[in-house]
Amino acid sequence: MIVDLDDATLAESRVFNEQLTALLREQPSVHLLPPEVSRLARREGRSVFPQPVFLPQARDIPVPTRGGQIRVRVLPPEGEITGVYLHIHGGGWVLGDCDEHDVRLTALAEATGLCAVSIGYRLAPEHPYPAGPDDCEDAALWLLESGLSELGLPSRLAIGGESAGAHLCVTTLLRLRDRHGITGAFRAANLVFGVFDLSMTPSQRNWGDQYLVLSTPIMHWFGRSFAGDRSVDELRDPDISPLYAELHDLPPALFSVGDTDPLLDDSLFMSARWRAAGNDAELRVWPESIHGFTLFPLELARRANEEQYDFLRRAVAD
Repeated sequence: MIVDLDDATLAESRVFNEQLTALLREQPSVHLLPPEVSRLARREGRSVFPQPVFLPQARDIPVPTRGGQIRVRVLPPEGEITGVYLHIHGGGWVLGDCDEHDVRLTALAEATGLCAVSIGYRLAPEHPYPAGPDDCEDAALWLLESGLSELGLPSRLAIGGESAGAHLCVTTLLRLRDRHGITGAFRAANLVFGVFDLSMTPSQRNWGDQYLVLSTPIMHWFGRSFAGDRSVDELRDPDISPLYAELHDLPPALFSVGDTDPLLDDSLFMSARWRAAGNDAELRVWPESIHGFTLFPLELARRANEEQYDFLRRAVAD
C-alpha cells in the first residue's frame, strides 16, 4: 500500500533528497573506501547519517556464540516492560554496530514498552557468510533459552531490523524454524527497507550508478563482501537470499520501504510471498522516500516510525 501524505510532508522530503544528492556527489562512494574508513566516519558523525549518541543507560551483555563471544546491547523503557524487541542493525553486513542506534531504539522502547536487545554480530568482509547469520541465530537462541530469564524480561517477543538487518531477521526466523523447530516464539517481524535477494531484484539491477545512499555498484559490493564470489544460482540459496525460502509458519510482518529505494522490489516481492505462504503481512510504501529515510529528522520518517510502533504494540498485546 502506498501511504497517502500531505503536500507539506512530501515537499520536505523532496528538498531533503535533493540536498542529500548534492552532498553525496562531493563524497567518494562507500564501495570505493576501505570498510574501516566508513565505519569510523559513521561513528564520528562524518557520514550523511546522524551522529550516533551512546546512551549511558544502555547495558552491554556478552553472549557466547559458535564463532566466539559477541555482545548484545540492552535498552529498556523507563516504565513497565511489556516484551522484548530483538533488533538487528543494517549496514550492508559491513558497517554499523549495535550501539549506534541507542536514540532510535530508546524511542521505540518508550513508545512500545518493549525492551530493545540489539545484536553486535560480526561484520564482513573480515567475517563473511555465514558468520553474521550464525551470530544472529546464536543470539536469538541465547535469548530464548536463557537470556530472558537472566535479564528478567517477559516472553512477548518481536524481531526487527533495517536493510541488511531485515535480511538477518528473516534468516534468523528461518533457521530457528528449520534447524531448531522453533515457531511462534516471535509475535512480529518489523522489516524496514530490507534486502532479501542477493542475486538482485529488478529494482536493484535497474537503479544504476545514481548515488543516493545506495547504487547498483554499492549493492553489488556489499553482496560480494558478505557472500563472496558466488554465482547467481548460489546466491539464491535461501540461507543467503531468503526471498527463495519456504516462508510458512512465520510471524506477522510489517514491510516498510520508500518508493525511491533500489530495494523497493525486495519488500514488494517478499511481502507478497510472505502472505502467499499463509502469514499475515502489511506493506507500507512511503512516497518520496530514499533508502534509510527513517533515520533522518523528517516528518515522513516520524510517521513511518509511528506506524512501526503501532504495529509492534498491536503484535505483543495480549
